[in-house]
Amino acid sequence: MSIINTTIKPFTVQAYQDGKFITVSDADLKGKWSIFFFYPADFTFVCPTELGDMADLYPEFQKLGVEVYSVSTDTHFTHKAWADASDTIKKIKYVMLGDPTGTVTRNFDVMIESEGLALRGTFVVNPEGEIKVAEIHDLGIGRDASELLRKVKAAQYVASHPGEVCPAKWTEGAETLKPSLDLVGKI
Repeated sequence: MSIINTTIKPFTVQAYQDGKFITVSDADLKGKWSIFFFYPADFTFVCPTELGDMADLYPEFQKLGVEVYSVSTDTHFTHKAWADASDTIKKIKYVMLGDPTGTVTRNFDVMIESEGLALRGTFVVNPEGEIKVAEIHDLGIGRDASELLRKVKAAQYVASHPGEVCPAKWTEGAETLKPSLDLVGKI
């Protein structure tokens, strides 16, 4: 069964953000766009490259009204220790969810049960709490935050323009499509 268009399940976890510990729940997501950015573990190799890339583009996501939640099965304490030890992680301003019980990771179906770690999963959630984008990678394949930014813009465009769709490689300001009988077989 596809996770697309399903509503995220309830959760409450501890998190680390910009030098503070906070509590985050599914209720905090209501009314705004969100990204859940799962990664295997703190103090690893590909993960800091991805999280640093996301940190670099975080201001662009914020301009779109999108909150970013990185998630691993580490604790919020481990997130703080990693930020204290790594210049790359120290620059992160978005929320880092601690999920040591794996509740959130299992809710999004990205838990590697035999290892207690998350796959590289990326999910875009609309203001109603519905998952609109889902992408899952094997552990050795890093993601590109700029491509995710493009997908968020497309998801927001489609949400605010009923009857229109964004074709491959669509970028903000580019032409969209209005599905109709006239287009069948002509694209």
